[in-house]
Amino acid sequence: MSDGIAFNRAADRVRDLGLQYRYSGGALRVQGVCHDGDSPDTVAIRRGNNGNVVIHCHKCDGNRGFLDALGWTEADLYDEPLEQRPRERPEDDVWIPCQDRGHKRVAQYLYRDENGRVVHGVTRCDHKCFAQWRPDDSTRSGRRWSLNDREGKRLVRTVPYRLPELLAAKEADRVIWICEGEKDAAALVEHGLPATCNAAGSGKWTAEHAAFLEGADVTIVADRDPKGREHAEKVVATLRGVARSVYVVQARTGKDAYDHFAAGHKDWEFLQVWAPMPYPGDPEAAA
Repeated sequence: MSDGIAFNRAADRVRDLGLQYRYSGGALRVQGVCHDGDSPDTVAIRRGNNGNVVIHCHKCDGNRGFLDALGWTEADLYDEPLEQRPRERPEDDVWIPCQDRGHKRVAQYLYRDENGRVVHGVTRCDHKCFAQWRPDDSTRSGRRWSLNDREGKRLVRTVPYRLPELLAAKEADRVIWICEGEKDAAALVEHGLPATCNAAGSGKWTAEHAAFLEGADVTIVADRDPKGREHAEKVVATLRGVARSVYVVQARTGKDAYDHFAAGHKDWEFLQVWAPMPYPGDPEAAA
């Protein structure tokens, strides 16, 4: 039986990223880096029967979040495409700017365009440092750790997180949730909610992000602190005249969406704090 090229590469990626893992029951059991590393053994990696590797996160009930954390796509689950790939992609490089301080990368978030191509990436280390990079074929690693040129001009498009999923949700007429960071977005997605955010945290949402939400129904999860309120107000301002409806909620327990779900609450238990643009026909629209 073949050793499994894709399986071995997955095992190498897990090791290189410094994730906790163990072999059990014929599978590689890995911590849920798609949940910010909070769930040990929740991801199972097994050899498939068709020259592939099968990855399943029992908390996500899928593999998309874990693949994003690895910097992989579905194509990387198969042996043959990996043998033909001439060089590693930039998201495969595990070096981070704070590595010289002993920090390790624990998560990577890929910002993709409408066609699923990587526009830029955000890495998070075990000390909560965040760094952004852009693909650049002229470098040995295939990326540069800046989204701007030397004069400060942005070199990549401004896109919201999980844009392809956001557009699919809008097409399906689903409510889109906006939060303050990728970790909160992951918590919302884990509970079946289409979620997005902007890179670099509070205060960085712009009209460019909002343009993708034209005609959509939106719920904003505001962090429970002054910056969270300011961020929510800024997001609302960009959505006026763009979205169909906008509501603002807060976690029932804790500061943010992650805390809300970690406390065991459901999506319908968020506390509504503001209805700046009620859905047409909602009684609050007449208030």
